[in-house]
Amino acid sequence: MLRVGVIGYGAIGRDLVAAIAEGAAGNCVCPAVLVRRRPAGAPFALTVHADEFLSHGLDLVVECAGHDAVVEHGEMALLAGADLMVTSVGALVDDALRERLLATAAGGGRRLIVPAAGIGALDMLSAAAVGGLDHVAVTVRKDPSAWLGTPAERQCDLEALNEPLTIYEGPVREGARLYPANVNISAAAALAGIGLDRTQLRIVADPGIDTHVVEIEATGAFGRLQFVEDVAVSETNRKTGKIVGMALVKALRQMTATLVVGA
Repeated sequence: MLRVGVIGYGAIGRDLVAAIAEGAAGNCVCPAVLVRRRPAGAPFALTVHADEFLSHGLDLVVECAGHDAVVEHGEMALLAGADLMVTSVGALVDDALRERLLATAAGGGRRLIVPAAGIGALDMLSAAAVGGLDHVAVTVRKDPSAWLGTPAERQCDLEALNEPLTIYEGPVREGARLYPANVNISAAAALAGIGLDRTQLRIVADPGIDTHVVEIEATGAFGRLQFVEDVAVSETNRKTGKIVGMALVKALRQMTATLVVGA
């Protein structure tokens, strides 16, 4: 029985905790959820105290709370003897943080896990990197409301936008820094492939869509890859696709499953 602690109880964390309770995430239980504020009437497992959260002998901590949570609690979870699964992959753009987490994980015989979390083609991209990649490009398209509260507001009136607008084009490293809540996809693709500086990112605010569209293109010794996903958006968080929670459930299932497909 895998003991899973979850950091964050927003759109993703809530779905994941519910799936674990229903038995949909395989042979695991969730004895504790770490939150910044405990809502009135919240389940007993929610706590605002990190020490209490880690006192449950967790095998795995799943971060679902944003970049700050990775910085604040990532190393602590590893030192407590748990593997760490990071959904806010953009936090790992910080080389010092990533290397510190990796060193802590290695020192304790634990793992830093970047799940697919709804990002298609990561398995093929990481396999292709074994033979060598020449070029990887990621395009992220979301409706203008997904970019509210970001630097895009300084470029245009997002609410008045009537045609697609490219709001960033350049290396993943800088794009992930500017748009941390929106482009974890590109950070994961960069870590799987040719790195944060060589992977190119294009971000588009598109008033003509109400979904999240992600395109990944790659060339290398393996040949050529072109992948497109068009996913429904979470009702409670316009920056997140519904598939993310589903993909995390799949990731937990695989950690205790007898048959593992797509590892």
